Amino acid sequence: MRHHDLVVLGAGSGNAVIDDRFAGLDVAIVEPGPFGGTCLNRGCIPSKMLAHTADLADTVRDAPRFGVAATAEGVRWNEVRGRVFGRLDRHAAEGEQGRRNAEFITVYHGRARFTGARTLLVQGEGGELPITADQVVVAVGGRPVVPPPVRDSGLPYETSDTVMRLAAPPRHLAVLGGGYIAAELAHVFHAAGSRITVVEQHDTLLAPQDESVSRAYTRIARARYDVRTGTRLTRLEGQPGELRLVLDDGSVVAADQLLVAVGRTPNSDSLDADRAGIALREDGRIVVDAHQRTTAPGVFALGDVCTPVPLKHVANREAHVVAHNLLHPDDLASTSHRVVPAAVFTSPRIAQVGRTEQDCRREGLAYRTSVRRYADVAYGWALEDTTGFCKVIAEPGTGRLLGAHILGPQADTLIQPLVIAMTLDIDAATLAGAPYWIHPALTEVVVNALLDLDLEPGHQG
Repeated sequence: MRHHDLVVLGAGSGNAVIDDRFAGLDVAIVEPGPFGGTCLNRGCIPSKMLAHTADLADTVRDAPRFGVAATAEGVRWNEVRGRVFGRLDRHAAEGEQGRRNAEFITVYHGRARFTGARTLLVQGEGGELPITADQVVVAVGGRPVVPPPVRDSGLPYETSDTVMRLAAPPRHLAVLGGGYIAAELAHVFHAAGSRITVVEQHDTLLAPQDESVSRAYTRIARARYDVRTGTRLTRLEGQPGELRLVLDDGSVVAADQLLVAVGRTPNSDSLDADRAGIALREDGRIVVDAHQRTTAPGVFALGDVCTPVPLKHVANREAHVVAHNLLHPDDLASTSHRVVPAAVFTSPRIAQVGRTEQDCRREGLAYRTSVRRYADVAYGWALEDTTGFCKVIAEPGTGRLLGAHILGPQADTLIQPLVIAMTLDIDAATLAGAPYWIHPALTEVVVNALLDLDLEPGHQG
């Protein structure tokens, strides 16, 4: 039985734990797929590379509105796919080879499950190999959820793991789900020429977003796609290439391909975690403390398998904390999820941080809101933008920022001053008044929203 000082399960953000500081240890990485995890191979990075391509196609199609003579002849999907995955597949292979070349690292290509305390069985092409470790890091990520009507139908479907590598855009793509993955990939395939139908059980798309953003995005999506909200899939019928989605309102959606994007679930169910004394939450996430320690001594976890905020930048922060704590057990670092921003790379882009307005009502907080439109600022005129806005939410009296929500071009960048302010406890008035804000940059939509806040205590709104 091979023994290691440290075993890392997963080569996504788990791979980021290991650097030259660990060169004096015997380290192993266990990974069943390509290095880089979901983000590099089937998530964040390829979807954003494709979303940027979709943005370019839409920009060309919209050029005549600005007096620019341009026409879009279409997206050459094979070239786009080859460019994106040619680069990313090479990067994943190089990342794995780099680890294999490191003298202190052993790479096992396979899946691992616990057979006891810090004892694992790796199942790979060479059979089953038992290994043990002084310390273990669990970073096996998550996977798409597939609801029973799809799973039990026996008919083909795509998920975010597979759809971006399709040989050609579907003629008609049905998208089951209305969250951020659905929004991004609907944007990609619509720009590539697919007709899109979105089926969502909530009354609006992007329902977890602030209600102002969710309602606005739903209106925009309805102008582009066939949007069926407030309805569920009851049966998937038909045959490959000729699918029929039977909905609970009695309607039927006919499509040649189906993308399932109803959420993700942790991969903890593949670990036999109970054999190692690792506790799980009801939703399958591994229980960790503020230092990323599980309930099993010597076992840490990070990323989608445990985090309450399944985002890559959160997993990377947790990997940094785990690395520190492995090397400095007497000086433990902690992870904070107090202020975590997120963005949706659809059209238009969306970014958020902190509470939504509905969160504030649910928590019974006193709050003020302010909304400024892109159309209210000079660079918004340059963009001819008629739908974008910035919404800020603050505590009356103190001006403490409770949340911020932006819909429109550059939203993912514009949110950052508000993230910094919330992280460093900078109040709204100080953020608006202390620094200079460039004119006529689009950041003026942020500062104007801040300046418009009525922070006098005494009334709600």
